[in-house]
Amino acid sequence: MKKIKLIITAVALVGLVSSSNAQADSYAPGEGLFLGAFVGHSAGHVNAKVKTFDSGANSNGDNTIEIKDGGIGLNGIEGGGYLGYGYKMGDLYTGFEWDYAAGGAKFEITSGNSLRIQSGADSTSGTDDVLSAVTAETKWTTGGGGRLGYYVNADTLLSFKGGIAVSKFDVKWASSSESYYAGGPRLGGAIESRLSAIDPNLSVRMSWDYTDYLTAPVSGIGSEVSGSNGNSIDSEVSGAMYQARIGVQYSFFDASGLF
Repeated sequence: MKKIKLIITAVALVGLVSSSNAQADSYAPGEGLFLGAFVGHSAGHVNAKVKTFDSGANSNGDNTIEIKDGGIGLNGIEGGGYLGYGYKMGDLYTGFEWDYAAGGAKFEITSGNSLRIQSGADSTSGTDDVLSAVTAETKWTTGGGGRLGYYVNADTLLSFKGGIAVSKFDVKWASSSESYYAGGPRLGGAIESRLSAIDPNLSVRMSWDYTDYLTAPVSGIGSEVSGSNGNSIDSEVSGAMYQARIGVQYSFFDASGLF
């Protein structure tokens, strides 16, 4: 009987120690070093301005064509991951992270009437190319920044972030293509909730980001160099991207435990 009691007592002590260790190794959502993966949807708009400078003998003057209202819509699916580190200070939170997404928003413009583009300096030189469609596709987006948040409860973190992001776009028109890089400030918010039933260090996360791409010059799409006809074209684009993502993350290391 004594042996049975000793065994029960030993099992209880082992269980208590194991429970204490598990509790010591558990992290709040976003706390410590964390790694995550996500899928999401990105949408946005592109504004463009094209200026033509005509100083030839039969000049009609300078002209400007600009997309002001709405812009060209983009949308698409993306997926990727992120890595970060966070500090829990009572109910408050601070941290930083970096993320990378492949794919994303794209658009295509087609026309029933093809446009003939002249690549030479005037009508007597160069070759013609027929333009019937223009497509732009996001290849990847990456960015990083700081985070500030508040623990609504022990299992839920509400956070906001600010930083920068850069995207690569592949643009195709007629028989030509070119890659462009656009970047700018990014703001976002996220809510993370612990999945205690699966693992106390595993969380589900929903996030929303807004990136303002700064104005950038664009060359090569139907541009003409100054020649005997005195024509030239100056183009620039700007826009913004909106991203909604859902994913899971896992916290697995806290540097404060080393001190």
